[in-house]
Amino acid sequence: MAGGGFTTSGGEFEAKITPIVILSCMMAATGGLMFGYDIGVSGGVTSMPAFLKEFFPEVYRKTVEEEELDSNYCKYDNEKLQLFTSCLYLAGLMATFLASHITRRQGRRATMLISGFIFIAGVAFNAAAQNLAMLIIGRVLLGSGVGFANQAVPVFLSEIAPSRIRGALNILFQLNITLGILFSNLVNYATNKIKGGWGWRLSLGLGGLPALLLTLGAFLVVDTPNSLIERGHLEEGKSVLRKIRGIDNIEPEFLELLDASRVAKEVKHPFRNILKRKNRPQLVISIALQIFQQFTGINAIMFYAPVLFNTLGFKNDASLYSAVITGAVNVVSTVVSIYSVDRLGRKMLLLEAGAQMFLSQLVIAVIIGMKVKDHSEDLSKGFAVLVVVLVCIFVSAFAWSWGPLSWLIPSEIFPLETRSAGQSIAVCVNLLCTFVIAQAFLSMLCFFKFGIFLFFSGCVLIMSTFVLLLLPETKNVPIEEMTERVWKQHWLWNRFIDEDDCVKEEKVVTGN
Repeated sequence: MAGGGFTTSGGEFEAKITPIVILSCMMAATGGLMFGYDIGVSGGVTSMPAFLKEFFPEVYRKTVEEEELDSNYCKYDNEKLQLFTSCLYLAGLMATFLASHITRRQGRRATMLISGFIFIAGVAFNAAAQNLAMLIIGRVLLGSGVGFANQAVPVFLSEIAPSRIRGALNILFQLNITLGILFSNLVNYATNKIKGGWGWRLSLGLGGLPALLLTLGAFLVVDTPNSLIERGHLEEGKSVLRKIRGIDNIEPEFLELLDASRVAKEVKHPFRNILKRKNRPQLVISIALQIFQQFTGINAIMFYAPVLFNTLGFKNDASLYSAVITGAVNVVSTVVSIYSVDRLGRKMLLLEAGAQMFLSQLVIAVIIGMKVKDHSEDLSKGFAVLVVVLVCIFVSAFAWSWGPLSWLIPSEIFPLETRSAGQSIAVCVNLLCTFVIAQAFLSMLCFFKFGIFLFFSGCVLIMSTFVLLLLPETKNVPIEEMTERVWKQHWLWNRFIDEDDCVKEEKVVTGN
């Protein structure tokens, strides 16, 4: 181990679970609450007649005035409506490049502060929107806030947590995403009943609450020791490390962080460095996880849950109520992940969930294919309940696996010198795929009809095979020991770890 010193059995550094760690992680994870609220709120307001009438009159005529359609599956197929949802993620993708630079140069805490301020500005534009242009500007600002939050928060959580509970604390980010989705679904259900047609403004405006929590939280938390040491604040970094670990003997971990920082400073161009052969395993896995997460079909369901249930014949209140149910399942299942990720491991959860998601989507496709025709009326009550149950089974599997782990794993596998760049690439790929799904889903639903679920189930089968063959287990492995204990032990990735590179890095660390 570079830097020397004693560790506990299994290579972990001695550390208590201190109140400041728990508080800091809870504050930082409100970035997930902000992101989740925005995921859920857009699908709800786009199913509200008053919102559609004001901004998307063509869709309003199809859905409310029951204009003659070629297919029930196509009544929400509108490019502008899809752009309202998807432009947020394109803006987030662009913002994350700047966020990566700020995260490395100014720290994780500064990036979270900027995220909160930008998001609040976006909320103000959306709630006060008088035309589609204002609506889109607001969504672009929201997306920029999301890009900054998704860059900083997972890295912050991974760096501040003791390794033995790193998975559980990191999943607080995903838990808050699910809480945000549930909260937005409940708000949409309530505001849809407000007379006068202005309830959608309240739905969009309440997105400022989680952004305010993140901003206040960022003022209160300390930056991570990794970030402070990386930026040259050695004594402050040592003081913060002692405070968050709750012990006096922090010298071994401090020396490890100091050594990692020295190696990191040798890397002047992290984005160029991350393309080197020795970083190929982390890069491939991070990109693959982000692509696979979106092509499970989860965001198609979360973005458009009320729209999807309306398409299947549910009435407006019923579709919003069904979205609330799936949101609640999402929250409960994420709690399951918090308790199991550091016990069962990352790989086991991903494989079990892959089987569950594949089967549930397959059965949904069969039911909808048999019972929902192009011009049919509602699903019968029994089949409608069964579809909601199957969607809940799918959502629960995603929530304790691909949801949190696609963020956790990239945040813990990169070395310090490429961590910000690696997280930035992961966020970019995730937001790009999210944009593609959000922009294309309603058109895909019109084209594929019930086959949309067969498409996503096929993707689940492919990604489960990837996990089985190529994803190593990172449970309880300290971040700075990933190379020795993970990559060098893997049947494929070990050939990318050049011993000469390791020797060079060791010389840099030791000064020999």
